[in-house]
Amino acid sequence: MHRPFTLSFEPTTKCNLSCPECPSGLKNFTRLTGNALLQDYETILEKVKDHLIFIYLYFQGEPFIHKDFTEMIRLAKKHKLFTITSTNAHYLTPAKCEETILAGLDRILISIDGSTQDVYEQYRKDGTLSKVIEGTKNLVAARKRLNKSNPEIVFQMLVVKPNEHQIEEVYHLANELGVDKVVLKTAQIYDFENGSDLIPTIDKYSRYKKISHGQWIIKNKLKNQCWKLWHSAVSTWDGYLLPCCFDKDAKYKMGNLLENDLDTIWHNQAYMQFRKSILKSRKEIDICKNCSEGTKVWETV
Repeated sequence: MHRPFTLSFEPTTKCNLSCPECPSGLKNFTRLTGNALLQDYETILEKVKDHLIFIYLYFQGEPFIHKDFTEMIRLAKKHKLFTITSTNAHYLTPAKCEETILAGLDRILISIDGSTQDVYEQYRKDGTLSKVIEGTKNLVAARKRLNKSNPEIVFQMLVVKPNEHQIEEVYHLANELGVDKVVLKTAQIYDFENGSDLIPTIDKYSRYKKISHGQWIIKNKLKNQCWKLWHSAVSTWDGYLLPCCFDKDAKYKMGNLLENDLDTIWHNQAYMQFRKSILKSRKEIDICKNCSEGTKVWETV
């Protein structure tokens, strides 16, 4: 069986925002929270580097909160891995942008869920749009100053009801700032069955649909298959290997990369049984019930 060629690594569970559909924002994890030790990250990297092509340096939390985050990028690039991160851009000072670019980051996703503060803050609670814009300007300017083509700078807009009318304005803002690409993403809603003020009215941006008696269901038919279980994995800040990014509370720990090698975990009984259960009846696995595979919308400009 092939090993994973993509890994998501979680530098920290901490976040400065309070987004309503995020465990980091809600501060309601049932698992241990914290910051990865740089030496632990190096240990994990050594165990997975020979199999990986991509490393996503984010899971839960805001990566740039971690004091050694740019060093994590540098170490991954040392092993010739394609590096990607996602940020709310509040920590993108001119100095931090220069550090990040020189470390070799390949792609950065900047969350921008509105073109005005009153709309942006309806999802990005405690966030400040002007800081996002300032951080983006700093990154674009640093890349130009250093004469670098990377990282690719991507605006990622999580489309929800409060901001769906500002999609075109986000496109225009990206163009004005010199952002390379805009990606629109559908939003996961935890308690969607009775509806939510966050569910978009524009159908193609919603993962859910309304049925009789005012109830909502996910559009995805949840076929008994999942390609992620055979090519990718997630590592928490403290080394636990998870099967999927939907396991935000690390309920399905397959093993710990600080204690075992990748092969031992990837082929162990727990992982094999989890894969079998997906192929048998995916809808019975709780983290799969709200899965977006088949209903995600990715639009780029």
